[in-house]
Amino acid sequence: MSSVLMQGLLASLVAGLVTGVGGFMIFLKKKYTQDNINCMLNIAAGVMLAASFFGLLVPSMHKITTFHPDIHIAGFWFCGAVFVGVALVWLLNDLLPHEHNNMGLHGLHFTLKKAWLFIIAITLHKLPEGLAVGVAYSAEDFMNPDSLVIGIAVHNIPEGLTIAISLVAAKCSKLKAATTALLIGMVQPLGALLGLLTMGLSDKIVPLGMAMAGGTLLFVVINEILPETYGIKQTEKSAFAVFAGFIFMTYISMVME
Repeated sequence: MSSVLMQGLLASLVAGLVTGVGGFMIFLKKKYTQDNINCMLNIAAGVMLAASFFGLLVPSMHKITTFHPDIHIAGFWFCGAVFVGVALVWLLNDLLPHEHNNMGLHGLHFTLKKAWLFIIAITLHKLPEGLAVGVAYSAEDFMNPDSLVIGIAVHNIPEGLTIAISLVAAKCSKLKAATTALLIGMVQPLGALLGLLTMGLSDKIVPLGMAMAGGTLLFVVINEILPETYGIKQTEKSAFAVFAGFIFMTYISMVME
């Protein structure tokens, strides 16, 4: 097994395990409020936006411009790949049953079925996130994938916590809820493996794959995370948290370049 494949799988495994860290945070407080969860999710959204732009989209854009002397054609390839990434996750969301749900207070009651439909929605995010890690490691000759992995790992913490909260609200034990969050995180290495195997087919596929992976992450943030947190009308707090996450991840991307 090549070193790139091993590194990519290990990085995605570590990022996936951080979902479990978020899940076990259920033991740290008796009750997590709506503000607690929204703040963490918005910071994660800002982190993911910066990671997708500076870890995938910008390096991909620069590389794709070398494909063709006509910048308009190169731009078409780049934008087309981003669109394909968005469309694939959009289609996946439409085909698989799931439910969006803002958790509210820790003590609210949810049926187990409703909790699992929400968990499926989060699990759907894990495949494109893992894919992004795999693609990034395939392109490590012209970018540093570590900042992207950090961004995804930070993003996984509140996702793991919301998984645990939903299961506890459905009357599961805290240990079972936290363990489930850990297991859900293991979906990411599967996405990474797919990215690593497909990107090795051609040098030109790698930057196109990066643009596509960047599109999938943009969809996750814009369509899945932000609508949930902005729905409670606390836009100033939400915006501040998003900006804080974005600035933090921008700094990490710069110093790790």
